[in-house]
Amino acid sequence: SRKSRKYNSYKGTIGKVKNNKINRRFKTSIPHQKITTDTSEFKIYTTDKNGKLVIKKAYLDPFLDMFNGEVLSFSISDRPNFKSISDALNEAINITKDCPYRRTFHSDQGWAYQMNKYNKTLKKNKIFQSMSRKGTCLDNSPMENFFGIMKQEMYYRKTYKSFNELEKAITEYIYYYNNKRIKEKLNWRSPVKYRFEYESKVT
Repeated sequence: SRKSRKYNSYKGTIGKVKNNKINRRFKTSIPHQKITTDTSEFKIYTTDKNGKLVIKKAYLDPFLDMFNGEVLSFSISDRPNFKSISDALNEAINITKDCPYRRTFHSDQGWAYQMNKYNKTLKKNKIFQSMSRKGTCLDNSPMENFFGIMKQEMYYRKTYKSFNELEKAITEYIYYYNNKRIKEKLNWRSPVKYRFEYESKVT
C-alpha cells in the first residue's frame, strides 16, 4: 500500500545520542528558537526499458520552525545521504541566526543526527542538540504532523513517475504550505504571514 511503513533512519547507536531537551515542549513564542527535523521517504513509480514497473525512492529532509510550523529549509535526494541533510541544516542555521536566544535543533536518533559532523556543526553555532527517545514519534509530533498533512494533500492520491516530477511537486507544496495554507492555531494565518505579523509588532 502507499502508506508503507515509515522510513526509519535509526541504525542503533552509531555516534552520540543527545538528551531530549525539547521534551514535548513544542510551543514557543519566539521565531527561529526551536527547530525540528526528520526524514520522510517517498516512492516514484517508473518503468524500465522493457516496460516493467520499477519503484524508486526519494527522501525529504525539512527543517521546521516550531514557532509557526514554517519549513525553513529542505533538501530532496534519491538516497539517504549526509550531504543532503547537511545542506538543509546549514541553510536552517543561517536563517535562524537572528534569534536573540540560544537555539535548539531537535531530531530523532537517526544515523545522520548522531554523526560527529552534525553535532560539531551545531556546537560551532552554539546550538543545543535535542533528540527524541528511541522509537517515540510523539517526541517529534510537529514534524510527524507536517509529513502527515503534506502526504495527505499532495502525495497519497497521486503517482509520481520521475524524481524531477516529485521534486517539483514537493517544492511547490512547501511554498504553498508556508505562504498560503492557513491554520486555525495561527489565528487563520499562513506560517509566513503569522511570522511577519509577529516581527512587525516586535520591531
